[in-house]
Amino acid sequence: MTNLQTAANSLQYDDLKHAVETIDREIETLQILKNNLDSNLSAALDLLQNTKGRVIVTGMGKSGHIARKMAATFASTGTVSFFVHPAEASHGDLGMISDDDVIIAISYSGESKELSDILIYAKRHNIPLIAITKNPQSALGKNSTLVLKLPDNGEACPLGLAPTSSTTATIVLGDVLAVDLMERRGFSATDFRQRHPGGKLGAILCKVADVMHTGTEIPLLNENAIMQEALLVMSEKMLGCVGITDNEGNLTGIITDGDLRRWMSPNLITEKVSKVMTKNPTVINPDALIVDAVNVMNNTGRGITNLFVVQDKKPIGVIHIHDCLKAGVA
Repeated sequence: MTNLQTAANSLQYDDLKHAVETIDREIETLQILKNNLDSNLSAALDLLQNTKGRVIVTGMGKSGHIARKMAATFASTGTVSFFVHPAEASHGDLGMISDDDVIIAISYSGESKELSDILIYAKRHNIPLIAITKNPQSALGKNSTLVLKLPDNGEACPLGLAPTSSTTATIVLGDVLAVDLMERRGFSATDFRQRHPGGKLGAILCKVADVMHTGTEIPLLNENAIMQEALLVMSEKMLGCVGITDNEGNLTGIITDGDLRRWMSPNLITEKVSKVMTKNPTVINPDALIVDAVNVMNNTGRGITNLFVVQDKKPIGVIHIHDCLKAGVA
């Protein structure tokens, strides 16, 4: 092994060693945060849940970046919230804060001078203020309604200066508040999708009812029909299948392109559809997610490409694998 290779291996070892030390230090800080949660957490959640206004999140520097993230997480999970920059607040943006709001102010030291005008404004208008800081005896802590205390465990930075462990703990505490509020409100996947209509996440949360073919687009025949009619319906609807119903309108079977190949014979067009159909086909509920429909199609063992959507045994729609592809799921 050359000296260059030895040096490279030594450097790689040091990198991994320092990485593990950093992660361990941050885990240690989170463990302290976990072990020291107290009744102030529930009190803060009460304030946030019961506010008639909005949740205003503020902070300077790295705390400001976290405050923006916290406000965004709240807003996307059912708590109306936005970020107010402390410096801009001193130049008119205090008017964005109403008497019905709740303020969350973040400062690790609790002595950020830029927060002073917001603290005074909150006092003057009796606006509840939740402080997130390591120091309850700081200016921020003393002027708040209640304090959510951060661990005073130093930073993972080797100089002990760059916000690292403290910012991680603050982010996690913000997530704790958001998730607990979701639990309290019974925030559902449907609620979540309404706030995330775009991109892959919106597609994953899309329901079968949102993309299924309905009305005259559904290929259906009564089980007394013959295969000639089935071929015409399949050609007209262009979904590669036809659903078969009994006299009460209940779905009793399905005929697919695969069934046509299996039953191919000179007499096929005169056969009754009830003889050719696959009985008791796999179906899905309209409220199911599209991702569930894809899983059903993939896991039947037959590689099916269509699912009839039923309600009280009646077909109300049909979904094709291509519909899932268009929605961005399959």
